[in-house]
Amino acid sequence: MRKGRVVWITGLPGSGKSAIARALHKRRPGSVILQMDALRRLATPRPAYSEDEREILYRALIFAAKTLSGVGRDVIIDATGNLRRWRELARAEISPFAEVYLKCPLSVSIEREKRRVKRRGAPSGIYAKAKKGWPVPGLSAPYEEPLHPELVIETDRTAIREAARLIDGLLRRLAKGRHG
Repeated sequence: MRKGRVVWITGLPGSGKSAIARALHKRRPGSVILQMDALRRLATPRPAYSEDEREILYRALIFAAKTLSGVGRDVIIDATGNLRRWRELARAEISPFAEVYLKCPLSVSIEREKRRVKRRGAPSGIYAKAKKGWPVPGLSAPYEEPLHPELVIETDRTAIREAARLIDGLLRRLAKGRHG
């Protein structure tokens, strides 16, 4: 049985991760989307966003991706993953693996997040919570940009469908053993 490919779509809240993950899933209907927001709602109904909580949740997300890819499913990780160490742990644990960085100006991400549709599952008001002391990547918590992602997409300049097409091409190259 072939191993499934895993792609981690990372970027600031509001950079387009969930929209692009859904568009990619339409191109790859047999794939599975693992959303940190959904995992957090189930595992921590009243999240504290503490370092310990984040560590546990990101490790659980990586375990789920590794398990699903091990049984042949392609996996799309839709998670900010604000600390590089989590994405690097996934890279060390999972093969084939690719990291896609959605590069988006903070001002654009903030504006998009304000218009976020609640029914999509991502929490709303994230950036406003930073003013209340919540750890928000890009403002009151670090967001460590990837050092060597397989793909960088500037989401303030690239349409959702085009971004999904680019990631789909990356996954096809991964299937053939080529990156980037």
